[in-house]
Amino acid sequence: MPYVDGFVVPVPKKKIKKYKAMATKAGKIWMKYGALSFHECVADDVKPGKWTSFPQSVKLKKNETVMFSWIVYKSRKDRDRINKKVMSDPELMKDFDIKKMPFDGKRMIWGGFKTLVEL
Repeated sequence: MPYVDGFVVPVPKKKIKKYKAMATKAGKIWMKYGALSFHECVADDVKPGKWTSFPQSVKLKKNETVMFSWIVYKSRKDRDRINKKVMSDPELMKDFDIKKMPFDGKRMIWGGFKTLVEL
């Protein structure tokens, strides 16, 4: 079954276009190295919850929105191989400056997941 990397990221609303451009470029690079699919989604119906929610998970500020993203791979082994290539890709790395990212990376949540159910 596929392996998935998932992400939840707070992005300032005024930087959505910049985030989209960055994500589009990054997605093409992930796909070039073998990712099966790459998805970036912007919050549409994610109200704060009583106990927890997407906004609470990233300590969302008034001027921000939540991005929910995932990348699909054939396997964990493929994911590790692909990510290694992505992280050394000169096209991606030439623009990579943590201080210039259109989001606060300290509040980003991410992780790798084994697929449990696939229909």
